[in-house]
Amino acid sequence: MAKQRRPPPKPTKAQAPSSSSAQPGRSLQGAAPPRPGSAPVAPPAPQRRSTYFEAVALYERGLEALQRHDYNGAADLFESVLRQYPEEKELHERVRLYLNICQRQATPRQATPQTVDERLYAATLAINGGRYEEAITHLRLVRDEDPDNDHALYMLAVAHAQRNEHAEAIAHLERAIALNPENRGFARTDSDLEPLRADDSFRATLDTPSLPRTDRRRPMRTRTAR
Repeated sequence: MAKQRRPPPKPTKAQAPSSSSAQPGRSLQGAAPPRPGSAPVAPPAPQRRSTYFEAVALYERGLEALQRHDYNGAADLFESVLRQYPEEKELHERVRLYLNICQRQATPRQATPQTVDERLYAATLAINGGRYEEAITHLRLVRDEDPDNDHALYMLAVAHAQRNEHAEAIAHLERAIALNPENRGFARTDSDLEPLRADDSFRATLDTPSLPRTDRRRPMRTRTAR
């Protein structure tokens, strides 16, 4: 007689986790967040001395003068800040910065020409810039040191011509041509001598033949006191 088989046991359902159990990755309900530490209290702003505002006002006047390119006036104001308000150290650094700028700008960028070549170069720049009186000053010094410098004499003719001083211009041009006949050819086409074109003396100077140039020049002499 065959034995009766027992039915296999039924699989049990997996129990769902209780709501009270903690799940990974989640914080416990009802947990209080950490309390941050108290923020540091900022120190009170330092009180300014009354002299600080006076120094700043003087400093700003210096900046205004600097913007007007009044470098000497601005330098005086900046120096007054340093001298009158020595206790305002935090302002002094900016004051010294702008004071150095003023001093550099107020200082002549080029030294006074000393040699013949330097004076000829300075005179050339002055003529190109329309500063004919300045050019004449340099060229007269060259003429006094080296009377036979035809380049200086020709430039003197140009400077005087631009000032409509015909007699002086023609006299220097005649001397320049006598020393170097090549200057006659330059004068015929030089637009800087245009104010002299209608002058009969100028035309006569260009038409008069000159002797061949000699390379023998008188020795250079120093300028005598006047």
